[in-house]
Amino acid sequence: MPDSSAPNPRNAPRTPPHPGPAGPGGVFLVFLRLGLTSFGGPVAHLGYFRAELVERRHWLSDAAYADLVALCQVLPGPASSQVGLGLGLHRAGPLGALAAWAGFTLPSALALALAALGVAALDPAGDAGWLHGLKIVAAAVVAQAVWGMARTLAPDRPRATVALVSAAVVLLWPATGLPATVGPLVPIGLGALAGLILCRAPPPDAAGGLRIGIGRTTGAICLGALGVLLVALPALAALADAPAIHLADGMVRAGALVFGGGHVVLPLLQAEVVASGLVDRESFLAGYGLAQAVPGPLFTLSAYLGTAAGTAAGTAAGAVGGATIVNGLALGLLATVAIFVPAALLLFGTLPFWDRLRSSASARAALTGINAAVVGLLVAAFYDPVLTGAVGAPEHAALGLAAFLALQIWNAPPWLVVLGGAILGGLAL
Repeated sequence: MPDSSAPNPRNAPRTPPHPGPAGPGGVFLVFLRLGLTSFGGPVAHLGYFRAELVERRHWLSDAAYADLVALCQVLPGPASSQVGLGLGLHRAGPLGALAAWAGFTLPSALALALAALGVAALDPAGDAGWLHGLKIVAAAVVAQAVWGMARTLAPDRPRATVALVSAAVVLLWPATGLPATVGPLVPIGLGALAGLILCRAPPPDAAGGLRIGIGRTTGAICLGALGVLLVALPALAALADAPAIHLADGMVRAGALVFGGGHVVLPLLQAEVVASGLVDRESFLAGYGLAQAVPGPLFTLSAYLGTAAGTAAGTAAGAVGGATIVNGLALGLLATVAIFVPAALLLFGTLPFWDRLRSSASARAALTGINAAVVGLLVAAFYDPVLTGAVGAPEHAALGLAAFLALQIWNAPPWLVVLGGAILGGLAL
């Protein structure tokens, strides 16, 4: 008869997971690994974060993680990057937040900056077949994003109406003669107003217990700093005809005002860098296609755009020399930092007031309307510049449909679709 007192391996307590080294250095290494392997967009990133930091390392509870995710879904900016900032802050304070952002962001930012240098050196005219293949893949990616976001954020008649009216406003905006950078903001305001009238929702569940040590004074300073940036940078850009200032101004505004994150940044960045002449439309679409092939946040498209803007002068002169490369990389770094600064300031500024904000029915209703409006922004961006810039012949449409089929029906990884689009474009276009 077996000894009932003998230890049973099945009943033995599991060894608690090792949370990893503490401090900013440890946070950086954890997020560097995530930055090198996190393909699939912001929703997938949140899944990677939960698996690695909640389930495996036990940095925080599921309830606290859910509360942090809820806050970052409410705020403008890249939601997955803001969650990463919050996790780093929770683990190792402000330096931990910086380490988390650097580890998660730098791999894709560096890859896209180098890609911009390669495009400038190999195909300064921007008319190679493989580049056109990337533009067509970008059209398929945006079509998939429109489809998915419409089903989630505009599933009923009131919200679908808000989305379509928003798309019409953006498409008709150039005919008004008003500044292009203002166009995407009008639908956001209309969406908030429509949400207050049409989208009242039941109260949320109780708070999940997120506790990060930022006081209200610090939070107010962060929000004030963002306000100063949004006022001072346009003023400086009006006074000084410097590409760096114009680039920083556009990136900060895009990072502060984009609701929905991910692909929704496309129309705002297009208005900031293409309409202003910093980057031509062909380079913009090629960069957007390349951004699908790298892990990490889609907002690192800013690194490509900044580098492309910095190398434009050398490309026009027919050579990409050392000074041009340095200038391109410097502007790429500036653009990357500038587009993420609002995300950090908004997160740190809102955390101390989150409990009150999440219980406000008006705030949640306005956000619901805004989310419907950003679907309209993406619909407009799908038409112009994506569709008009990528599809001009039957073979272009055929390749775009094949890419959409691979992404939407067969769930092919985006990097593989991007690679296939570039190869087929080089062979056939």
